[in-house]
Amino acid sequence: MIIDISIIIIIIISIFKNFSSHTFLRALWMCIVLNPHCKPEQKSSWLRQLRRWNSVDVCPWEDGNHGNELPNLTHSLPQGAHGNQEMRPHRTVFTRAIEACDLHWQDRHLQHIIASDLYANYCYHDNQEGSLFDSRGWPLWHEHVPTACARVDALRSHGYPREALRLAIAVVNTLRRQQQRQLEHFRRHKKELLHKGHTSITNMEGWVGHPLDPIGTLFSTLTESGRAGEEGSNTCLDLSDLQRMPVQRLLGDGESYMALAVETALIGLGQQRVMPDGLYAQEKVCRNEEQLLAKLQEVELDDSLVKIFRKQAVFLLEAGPYSGLGEIVHRESVPMHTFARYLFTSLLPHDAELAYKIALRAMRLPVLESTASSGDLSRPHPIVSVVPNRYPRWFTLSHIESQQCELASTMLTAAKGDSRRLETVLESIQKNIHSSSHIFKLAQDAFKIATLMDSLPDITLLKVSLELGLQVMRITLSTLNWRRREMVRWLVTCATEVGVYALDSIMQSWFTLFTPTEATSIVATTVMSNSTIVRLHLDCHQQENLASSARTLALQCAMKDPQNCALSALTLCEKDHIAFETAYQIVLDAAATGMSYTQLFTIARYMEHRGYPMRAYKLATLAMAHLNLSYNQDTHPAINDVLWACALSHSLGKNELAAVIPLVVKSVKCATVLSDILRRCTLTTPGMVSALHSRRNSGKLMSLDKAPLRQLLDATIGAYINTTHSRLTHISPRHYSEFIEFLGKARETFMMAHDGHIQFTQFIDNLKQIYKGKKKLMMLVRERFG
Repeated sequence: MIIDISIIIIIIISIFKNFSSHTFLRALWMCIVLNPHCKPEQKSSWLRQLRRWNSVDVCPWEDGNHGNELPNLTHSLPQGAHGNQEMRPHRTVFTRAIEACDLHWQDRHLQHIIASDLYANYCYHDNQEGSLFDSRGWPLWHEHVPTACARVDALRSHGYPREALRLAIAVVNTLRRQQQRQLEHFRRHKKELLHKGHTSITNMEGWVGHPLDPIGTLFSTLTESGRAGEEGSNTCLDLSDLQRMPVQRLLGDGESYMALAVETALIGLGQQRVMPDGLYAQEKVCRNEEQLLAKLQEVELDDSLVKIFRKQAVFLLEAGPYSGLGEIVHRESVPMHTFARYLFTSLLPHDAELAYKIALRAMRLPVLESTASSGDLSRPHPIVSVVPNRYPRWFTLSHIESQQCELASTMLTAAKGDSRRLETVLESIQKNIHSSSHIFKLAQDAFKIATLMDSLPDITLLKVSLELGLQVMRITLSTLNWRRREMVRWLVTCATEVGVYALDSIMQSWFTLFTPTEATSIVATTVMSNSTIVRLHLDCHQQENLASSARTLALQCAMKDPQNCALSALTLCEKDHIAFETAYQIVLDAAATGMSYTQLFTIARYMEHRGYPMRAYKLATLAMAHLNLSYNQDTHPAINDVLWACALSHSLGKNELAAVIPLVVKSVKCATVLSDILRRCTLTTPGMVSALHSRRNSGKLMSLDKAPLRQLLDATIGAYINTTHSRLTHISPRHYSEFIEFLGKARETFMMAHDGHIQFTQFIDNLKQIYKGKKKLMMLVRERFG
């Protein structure tokens, strides 16, 4: 088959622009250089061209990771590869094609395999590692598996489907024989390997996600070529020394090409293999696995296929380091979650015990285990060792964790109604899943399944849901999670569905699950709501017990975090006098040091609303001690609280007002706020609501010349004077009119004093003298105030 090199160049130029076409480019050139009828001069010409392209700076790298150095694994081929390639700093999309230029088709055993269906040695005993035939006498082909599959792909691409099928069967038989040998080897050394507690990666290049897609090639060859049969097949290879034999496919009794294809896919998917470096390579592993599983899902399982599934499942569980589902796997091996979910759903109707064994074994994710051993990364036997302790960045970790979550969800759904299996699945989830978001999703899934509308709630599954929710609470208690409030609310809902004992339990152990704020504002409040009582169908005694637990929780939270929980505790304890008094005392004890004026004002307003004005007044005075309003904070959010506190004390009586004014004078330096308070105090008589406390009211307005209003008046005038000087220090012409209005307000306050006119005149004269340099401003002052 001759290809015009100019056409290839055009293809290369177009493909270089598209990184997603690298797989096609690599496969194209492997097929070209592995053409069985390729002439030496053609191969030499292509090799020169490939090396030229390989040296170009923009040549795409094989795994898309420009910071990676991969070993040359093709050195294990029988015919060898370029020695200098092992020293290359990286591998491009042409590297494998360059290495494949050293391959040939002259091996007599290979020629016999692809030429005849009857090539066999039935007298041969399979007792050697490199045997050419298996125990049945059928031919084997010992070659680096991806390279052997590249030969199969090349035969198909160049028009030799029957030959490709024969070689594919030989490769699959070799894989099955190798699998059995691996199982036997592990069984002999099982005790020793398990005692070590860690294992090695036996496949640094996995077959699923491999650049040459060996498993995909075998699968498609067996399904498509096998389906086509012998219709129109031709044999154009130069194999004149072989006698042409009648057609007889090398399949065992009861075997089919589809069964062989399915078994091949299961062998490849279950292989323990290292997670490659780089985002592109890791995504390719996931993508190829999903593509292969999608093909498997199209196959309808019959009894013969179920037997294959059972056989491979048992092997995966027992094959040690050769299996991704062995007892111990390396922390960098590709997880088996997606594959195990497919195995689980396929085996469940036929062998539930085996299905759960597979799924539970696959749940682990060693790369997230902080105590996991780094293991031994060296590859045993003839394969070259790579750099030890190489730890790849797992770019696809979020996808892997989501697949782990899907596997767990599938098991939970299947285990509904089976308490033993649910308990086992729960333990596996708690041990292996580390993402709080995924555990929360599983808890929600279990809750939905347990509370389907068309059936009574499954109490066992509900308890599993609750246990998962509790684990989420513990995990996220000390870490930030934007869904935390949602999680807490959901947990209370779940506990309500389980029953009153579950609610009581989470309140008893609240400190291990919630923050004090969450426990009071969400948990206790929800528990004491009418909707919860109705939902639980509680009698009076049960209601009181639950309310008592909620109040106890609220008081504990208030003591631990009075700043954020005191108000909630007071609210929750309203109907219990002793609890309410205890909560109030907690507030008083914390007021001196542990609470801000905002929190104290809020609680004080609550006390007034509940009909405790004297307690409100007490808390307001404590809040005033923490407040400090400077001269320019005339829009401070606490101003309304200060005005409310003064109004409250004014309404209680002269003594209360006299006690609060010194606190106001000490805390508030803003002239406009002080003047507002002063006016309000002079408009009505103190103690207008004192009848609430059986006090007698004199009915007279308080004098501004006597305490306590005299102190407030002097402080207000002083504040205006200080504020005026502060504003004049850096005043600009655009603020002159605003300043004049300010002086007008100041004059109104000055005039409230018996000698206010004189004081204000002196004040203005001082301004004119001190700030005479501000001529325009002083002129405006003279015009307005003389």
